Amino acid sequence: MSNEVWSHISRTIDVNEPLAKNMSHHGPVSWTVVVLTCQHKDSVYAFQKELKLRQQRGYLPQEALLLTVSDPQERLGSGGATLNALLVAAEHLSARAGHTVVTADVLDDAHILILHTGRDFPWDSCSRAFCWLPVHRPQDLVEQPICCLDLLLDCLTHQICPGSPAGVWVCSTDMILTLPTAPVMSWDSFSGVRVVSLPSDVSYATRHGVYLTDEQDRVRDIIYRGSEDRIRQAQCPDGKVPLVSGPVFFCRQASERLLQTHVTPPLDGCTYMGMDSGAPSLQLSLFLDILLCLCLDVTEAQFVDEERQGCASAVGLQGAMVRSARALLWKMLRGTPLSMVYVPDGQYDYMTMSGDEHVKRITEKGIERETLSHIQNLQCVSEYSRVINSMLEGDVKVSVGAVVQHCHLQGPMVVPLGCLLSGLDLTTSNSPLWLTLPSDIIIQRHHVQLGELKLIVFTVLGRHDDLEVSCDHTATTFLNQKWTNFYHCTGIQPADLWGAVDESAGPRCLLDARLFPVYLPSKGAVGLEGVEWLLGGTGSVKQWREAWRLSLREVLLCMDQQGELCWRDNLFLQAAQRRAVDALKARTDRSLLPSIRAAVLVGRQEELLETLDSVAAGSTKDLGIAARCLACVADVLGCMAGEGKGGLRSGPAANPSWAPAFALLERGDLSRGVKALAAERKNWLSRPDLLVRAARHYEGAGQILLRQAVMSAQHFVAIGQGNVPPIGEWQEVECPARLDLSGGWSDTPPIAFERGGAVVNVAVKVDGRRPIGAKVRRIREPRLLLISTSGAPDCQVTTETVCDTLQDLEDHCQPHAPGALLKAVCVCSDLVTVYSQQPLQEQMLQRWGGGLELRSWSLLPHGSGLGTSSILAGVALAAVYRCTGRTFDTDSLIHAVLHLEQVLTTGGGWQDQVGGLVGGVKFARSSNCLPLRVQVEQLNLPEDFLQSLQQHLLLVYTGKTRLARNLLQDVVRSWYGRLPSIVENIDELVSNAEECGRACIDGSLSRLGLCLDHYWQQKKVMAPGCEPAAVRAMMDALRPLVLGQSLAGAGGGGFLFMLTREPLQEKTVKSVLGRIQGLGDFSVHSVEVDMQGISFQRPSETHQKDIV
Repeated sequence: MSNEVWSHISRTIDVNEPLAKNMSHHGPVSWTVVVLTCQHKDSVYAFQKELKLRQQRGYLPQEALLLTVSDPQERLGSGGATLNALLVAAEHLSARAGHTVVTADVLDDAHILILHTGRDFPWDSCSRAFCWLPVHRPQDLVEQPICCLDLLLDCLTHQICPGSPAGVWVCSTDMILTLPTAPVMSWDSFSGVRVVSLPSDVSYATRHGVYLTDEQDRVRDIIYRGSEDRIRQAQCPDGKVPLVSGPVFFCRQASERLLQTHVTPPLDGCTYMGMDSGAPSLQLSLFLDILLCLCLDVTEAQFVDEERQGCASAVGLQGAMVRSARALLWKMLRGTPLSMVYVPDGQYDYMTMSGDEHVKRITEKGIERETLSHIQNLQCVSEYSRVINSMLEGDVKVSVGAVVQHCHLQGPMVVPLGCLLSGLDLTTSNSPLWLTLPSDIIIQRHHVQLGELKLIVFTVLGRHDDLEVSCDHTATTFLNQKWTNFYHCTGIQPADLWGAVDESAGPRCLLDARLFPVYLPSKGAVGLEGVEWLLGGTGSVKQWREAWRLSLREVLLCMDQQGELCWRDNLFLQAAQRRAVDALKARTDRSLLPSIRAAVLVGRQEELLETLDSVAAGSTKDLGIAARCLACVADVLGCMAGEGKGGLRSGPAANPSWAPAFALLERGDLSRGVKALAAERKNWLSRPDLLVRAARHYEGAGQILLRQAVMSAQHFVAIGQGNVPPIGEWQEVECPARLDLSGGWSDTPPIAFERGGAVVNVAVKVDGRRPIGAKVRRIREPRLLLISTSGAPDCQVTTETVCDTLQDLEDHCQPHAPGALLKAVCVCSDLVTVYSQQPLQEQMLQRWGGGLELRSWSLLPHGSGLGTSSILAGVALAAVYRCTGRTFDTDSLIHAVLHLEQVLTTGGGWQDQVGGLVGGVKFARSSNCLPLRVQVEQLNLPEDFLQSLQQHLLLVYTGKTRLARNLLQDVVRSWYGRLPSIVENIDELVSNAEECGRACIDGSLSRLGLCLDHYWQQKKVMAPGCEPAAVRAMMDALRPLVLGQSLAGAGGGGFLFMLTREPLQEKTVKSVLGRIQGLGDFSVHSVEVDMQGISFQRPSETHQKDIV
């Protein structure tokens, strides 16, 4: 296969990649039954488990019946295996439908897929089907390997089979099919059998088979391993020939005829029922028996009597039975139409017995240097090598063209040019072999079972050795050297390998040479030293002869595939945990959710939880890492609960059982806090609802650490001391609202300090007024009088709170407590010390000579999206600072609000206070590091652009409200999970902010409008559901009038702002919205850019009698 083909494979299995060109216009097939056949009964349990895993991972339909069926006898043939598999599928469907006998009625609506694993594969202990490939799907919901079976399932389910009627598809798993485009097939009124063929060169086809067809694509003959002249008879106009490529479809009627064979001697000899009934065994080929009898040019005499390669002989001991079976097939099936679909751009790669071809397939055609592995020193691994499902510790050099799969290696060691190592566990080996290993050597570790004895067997072969050619041929090799050289170097004789010469036994080939020591009666199992000696290491021919030995064929026949798959799964999970640790410590964007789901799926979550605990407890110098670890623990618990089970992930997190652990975290004792969390966690694992509640508390614990990290912004708060104003003098501060033009959500911790944030926003007056303000005066009575007013003038709500004691302030960190924001202002401005032995009144008298009256107001509706709460915190802090004679600058105020919102536990980003406290249009950013610092640049706009902006900018109150806090937890969770869509969207938010800034500086309203539209789409990615239906209707109606539009803030309601195409469009907008039925209350408001930002009013005196 070409590199382009492998690139195509990688794209087709990326769930985020549009597949319109690759997929059929029909949806994927929803299989009723998937049957996997295998040669050995010992494979059934292991392969069934693999199928079930793919179903659990979402790769096979959840409702599909999965069956693994062993051939009832050896050498059953692909046709016999198909008949047996169809019988088993029909039997299970009949039982499921309540029938007591097998009935063909169950085929009426069934879509059955039969996959044959075929012969043993020398380069993978678990057959070609489960051979891992260097392909990775980072967008998968569940991390999983990609095997040949997975590529085939993807190709069949999404490209070849969609649209087909009820019936049976049959395909081998011994090849890789690649279809850049889905074949066009008409299934209208289809009846008969259809084969799918891919193109091939004539020379390649001589080792396989081709279809010979007429002008209507009806199959005339199947030419199997013919001469080049014979093969050319099937040549297509493109110069290629249609290869016998695998997929075959039998319609409902044809499938019923195949099913009838289980009660028709001697054809019943292919099925397990026939064997159980004493019928003699029968070998049938799918292509050269079942399909050949349907070919137009084949006569009955030819079909029944002729000898042909690739199927059972019509002469000899079983000749009469074979001829009888063929005669019955002719009678039952002849007349059924057989047609071909040719896919001219498809590619077919048969997995031969050649080690050289296999290594080339993995290295030259692969696209991933490292697949599902953990490599400590990646620089030691050549770009042109492949490491699959392995752990490489220390200096393990992997040379060009080498493959390491399913290995755990400890350096120093070298994997030379062109070698393949499979299944090795070399964490303790000090053998010098690994520093002198020759090139092009294949070493494999196999799990075998000899009766009740389970052993590990090592085999070694040369990459260029031919396994099946007679070793008597002078050109044949072992370990890439001639046999004569090997005999001379080792003292081994041919009789040691094959026994006495037996002409009737067939040619002596490498596959049957008993080369590999397994067990020494005097010492027990033989380890890797057995093959080291074959490669020239220490040992002796005497000891080699004393050992029980196996040939490669015998090793494959005795394979413990369950043990082999278990080894691979353990490596897969261990490597995933190590990659998770690396991702956490390096603060990379790799999502751990697929690995978490994979671990939970197989019940290995406890090891993962312990790993996450360890990383969290050791991250005292980077609380961002610790917080992400706790969020990952929450994800593990959520996965354990099950999708949609146990309740919503967002919810309260203040159960008293978790309070001791939370207290330790609050005090900064991270290590003990994480241990206390883990101890409490054990009490919450028994039910889905408890698991979800535990997940909420882990997210709550993460929020504690996140708050502590964000509080590092306090480093940039510089407060000076000036003159304290007299008692009774009001200090009044006003601020505009803010409109976020681009970049919002990138300012939200932890995104703001892990990725870096960038925002463009503008300070605005609404209907000519600064809508947010606060005023403070000192009063004689030593208490705090806190009065807040909010809402539009016609529906204002005022709350008055009096604090006489410190206990009255203890709920300052509970956002929904009465007066919580103003209480937090009092605490964070150091007006009082809450946790002190000194009573409130004493503190007030000692520090300020009396109490304070603090009044705040907002003329904007609740949930407006205009940054009200953060700006209100800023003006209230500013007013308190001025009233107590302290000095500050705007930069300090911005960071002080960040600190206050962490104390208040509302979280949130920094863009709101930047938008209101700093006037005009500005570009603000934070770097991807702690401490969190916000830098603001007020943009110098062309004067005519500023005037034009004010004429084209409008606000519409939608009448819908939604709190940003309702969205915040989901966004932070998505970021901690590093969902690829979120990571990509954050980058786009930042780049859009940069373009927005350039558009403003250049004075381009049209480009600014495009940025607004892009920004709204980005907001919807961050917070799905932030666009109510009524808002969508408004935006659709206004689209012809605007250059761009977006809901302000987090969305979900509040204010919609727009940049109109024409100036002064207030009346037009009202008219358009007024025609929308069922819209409810809305209002249109004018906007004026406020160049000043925070505004300090002239101090005002109050009469003595008004002072409390």
